[in-house]
Amino acid sequence: MTDAAELKMRFLYGLRSKGVTDSRVLTAMERIDRGAFVKGLFAERAYEDMPLPIACGQTISQPSVVGLMTQALDISPRDKVLEIGTGSGYQAAILSHLARRVYTIDRHRRLVREAEEVFRKFDLTNITAMTGDGSHGLPDQAPFDRIIVTAAAEDPPGPLLAQLREGGIMVVPVGQSDTVQHLIKVTRLPQGYDYEELRPVRFVPLVEGLGQD
Repeated sequence: MTDAAELKMRFLYGLRSKGVTDSRVLTAMERIDRGAFVKGLFAERAYEDMPLPIACGQTISQPSVVGLMTQALDISPRDKVLEIGTGSGYQAAILSHLARRVYTIDRHRRLVREAEEVFRKFDLTNITAMTGDGSHGLPDQAPFDRIIVTAAAEDPPGPLLAQLREGGIMVVPVGQSDTVQHLIKVTRLPQGYDYEELRPVRFVPLVEGLGQD
C-alpha cells in the first residue's frame, strides 16, 4: 500500500472512530484532500485530527468536528446551504459534494480569495464564496435548507434563524469564546425551534464586521 493510500485509510478510520458514520459524509471527506487547504509549516500535519492555524489568525477545524457537524446537518442533494465562516474553504468543499448549492461568507477577503483558488483547482462549481459580515447571513438568498456556522456565538444568531426554512437545520457552536462551547443543532418547526446539544467544542468567536486585511 502506498503511503498516500495508507494515510487516507488512517484518516477515514479516525473519522469513524470519532463517530462520523454517515457514508455520504465519509465519501465527501475522502474525495476532498485536506492537505490542499493547509499551507506552510503545518502542511505535513494535514491528516491529523487536530485544528491547525491558517491565515488571518483563523484555524481549519479538526476533521472529526467537520465530519460531525456535516453529519448533523443531514444534507440532501437538493439542499441549498449557507456557511458562515469560509476559513480555509475545507468545510465548504465537503458541503459542495452533498448539496445542490453552497453559499459561504467570510469577513476576511484574503481567506475568501485563497479558498476560491482551491475550489477552482477541485472544479467545485456549485460554491459561491463572498466577503461579508456573516452574522447577518445572506437575506437575498434566503430561505436556506441548512445553515452551518463555524465560529462560536453566545446564542444562535437571530438573523440566521430567520433565514432557515421550516424543517431546515442549523448547526452552530454556542458559548463564550474563553469557556466551554457546545455544538447545537437547531431545527425550525412550524411552532418555533427545537434545540439539541451535540457535544463540547472550541471555536474562534463569531465577530461582526469585516476583517482588516
